[in-house]
Amino acid sequence: SESLLAVSEFARSFFCAQLQEGEGHSVGYGYYRHRGIADSTIAQWSLGWAPSGRSSLVDAARAAGYKDEYLVGAGLAIAHEDGSLSDKFRERVMFPIHSVSGRVIAFSGRTLKADNPAKYVNSPETEIYVKSRNLMGIYFAKSSIARENRCILVEGNVDVVMMHQMGITHVVASCGTSLTEEQIRLIRKFTENITILYDSDNAGVHAAVRAIG
Repeated sequence: SESLLAVSEFARSFFCAQLQEGEGHSVGYGYYRHRGIADSTIAQWSLGWAPSGRSSLVDAARAAGYKDEYLVGAGLAIAHEDGSLSDKFRERVMFPIHSVSGRVIAFSGRTLKADNPAKYVNSPETEIYVKSRNLMGIYFAKSSIARENRCILVEGNVDVVMMHQMGITHVVASCGTSLTEEQIRLIRKFTENITILYDSDNAGVHAAVRAIG
């Protein structure tokens, strides 16, 4: 698993670097600015950009000496029948998901194209990432959750990031799944008080009612 963590860290720095140049700067960085996300927040959360090339990350990781099996194992690449690999995330703004201890274990990538049916593409379950046991933002939120003795649970990546930016730092999101018992146990290490603050649309209200149970 240390190899998967290492290649995930490589991907994090690769996506961050891509945000500084070319399409990443004009498209990806432009999106973050449009959403009001500050440079300091981009840096803190390691927000990035996955380029549109078919195997940009794969090529860079191979050149840096990472094995194909680790790229596939970490959910960063897709293996094809002809033996080739392609990037799992392409042409998306990238939100890393950190473990409680601050290691990058997964990613969530958002398309900026209105016609793309898959708004978000998330890392698959891997040896280092089990969706039901992790919360986006828990690493950045844990100390203030303990200090405030409460946790606010929101739906989206941008919601978490923006609330932290505004100084409301006892906030996490449930990684695109409905709330699970393991996630509640994780929060309970720091507090027994949870406020659910999902979107006010029908889906959000139903998800909140389900989560309360």
